[in-house]
Amino acid sequence: MTGIYFVAIFLFMALCILLCGVILMQESKSSGLGASFGGEASDSLFGTSTADVLKKFTAWLAFIFFASCVLLSLWTAALERSKASTTPFTMDTIEK
Repeated sequence: MTGIYFVAIFLFMALCILLCGVILMQESKSSGLGASFGGEASDSLFGTSTADVLKKFTAWLAFIFFASCVLLSLWTAALERSKASTTPFTMDTIEK
Protein backbone atom coordinates (compact mmCIF):
# COMPACT_ATOMS: atom_id res chain seq x y z
CA MET A 1 0.00 0.00 0.00
CA THR A 2 2.86 2.37 0.69
CA GLY A 3 4.21 1.82 -2.83
CA ILE A 4 1.00 3.22 -4.30
CA TYR A 5 1.24 6.09 -1.81
CA PHE A 6 4.71 7.04 -3.04
CA VAL A 7 3.54 6.85 -6.67
CA ALA A 8 0.70 9.22 -5.74
CA ILE A 9 3.22 11.59 -4.11
CA PHE A 10 5.35 11.48 -7.28
CA LEU A 11 2.30 12.25 -9.46
CA PHE A 12 1.40 15.10 -7.10
CA MET A 13 4.88 16.58 -7.48
CA ALA A 14 4.60 16.28 -11.28
CA LEU A 15 1.25 18.08 -11.07
CA CYS A 16 2.88 20.85 -9.04
CA ILE A 17 5.60 21.33 -11.67
CA LEU A 18 3.04 21.30 -14.49
CA LEU A 19 0.86 23.85 -12.68
CA CYS A 20 3.84 26.14 -12.13
CA GLY A 21 4.80 25.90 -15.79
CA VAL A 22 1.29 26.66 -17.03
CA ILE A 23 1.01 29.64 -14.70
CA LEU A 24 4.33 31.01 -15.93
CA MET A 25 3.29 30.60 -19.58
CA GLN A 26 0.25 32.78 -19.18
CA GLU A 27 0.31 36.25 -20.59
CA SER A 28 0.89 38.94 -18.01
CA LYS A 29 0.49 42.70 -18.26
CA SER A 30 3.96 42.80 -19.76
CA SER A 31 5.21 39.97 -21.96
CA GLY A 32 5.45 37.04 -19.57
CA LEU A 33 7.26 33.76 -20.10
CA GLY A 34 5.03 32.93 -23.06
CA ALA A 35 6.74 35.60 -25.13
CA SER A 36 10.12 33.99 -24.58
CA PHE A 37 9.06 31.09 -26.82
CA GLY A 38 8.77 33.51 -29.70
CA GLY A 39 5.87 34.54 -31.87
CA GLU A 40 2.82 36.58 -31.11
CA ALA A 41 -0.65 35.57 -29.95
CA SER A 42 -1.80 34.91 -33.50
CA ASP A 43 1.09 32.49 -34.09
CA SER A 44 0.31 30.32 -31.09
CA LEU A 45 -0.89 26.73 -31.05
CA PHE A 46 -4.49 27.55 -30.14
CA GLY A 47 -4.75 30.68 -32.27
CA THR A 48 -5.95 33.93 -30.78
CA SER A 49 -7.79 32.21 -27.93
CA THR A 50 -4.62 30.96 -26.23
CA ALA A 51 -5.22 33.06 -23.13
CA ASP A 52 -8.69 31.56 -22.68
CA VAL A 53 -7.42 28.01 -23.14
CA LEU A 54 -4.59 28.54 -20.65
CA LYS A 55 -6.97 30.08 -18.11
CA LYS A 56 -9.33 27.10 -18.32
CA PHE A 57 -6.45 24.62 -18.19
CA THR A 58 -4.99 26.41 -15.17
CA ALA A 59 -8.37 26.37 -13.43
CA TRP A 60 -8.73 22.61 -13.98
CA LEU A 61 -5.17 21.97 -12.81
CA ALA A 62 -5.79 24.09 -9.70
CA PHE A 63 -8.97 22.12 -8.94
CA ILE A 64 -7.09 18.82 -9.35
CA PHE A 65 -4.26 20.20 -7.19
CA PHE A 66 -6.56 21.13 -4.31
CA ALA A 67 -8.49 17.86 -4.52
CA SER A 68 -5.27 15.84 -4.50
CA CYS A 69 -3.99 17.87 -1.52
CA VAL A 70 -7.07 16.91 0.48
CA LEU A 71 -6.93 13.27 -0.60
CA LEU A 72 -3.21 12.94 0.16
CA SER A 73 -3.62 14.55 3.57
CA LEU A 74 -6.44 12.14 4.44
CA TRP A 75 -4.38 9.22 3.13
CA THR A 76 -1.36 10.31 5.18
CA ALA A 77 -3.48 10.58 8.32
CA ALA A 78 -4.91 7.11 7.70
CA LEU A 79 -1.42 5.66 7.24
CA GLU A 80 -0.29 7.28 10.50
CA ARG A 81 -3.31 5.87 12.36
CA SER A 82 -2.69 2.39 10.99
CA LYS A 83 1.00 2.65 11.87
CA ALA A 84 0.11 3.72 15.42
CA SER A 85 -2.38 0.88 15.87
CA THR A 86 0.14 -1.76 14.79
CA THR A 87 2.87 -0.45 17.12
CA PRO A 88 3.06 -2.67 20.19
CA PHE A 89 2.43 -0.94 23.49
CA THR A 90 5.37 -1.39 25.84
CA MET A 91 6.92 0.46 28.71
CA ASP A 92 9.55 1.84 26.32
CA THR A 93 6.90 3.77 24.38
CA ILE A 94 5.69 5.38 27.60
CA GLU A 95 9.17 6.55 28.51
CA LYS A 96 9.76 8.15 25.10
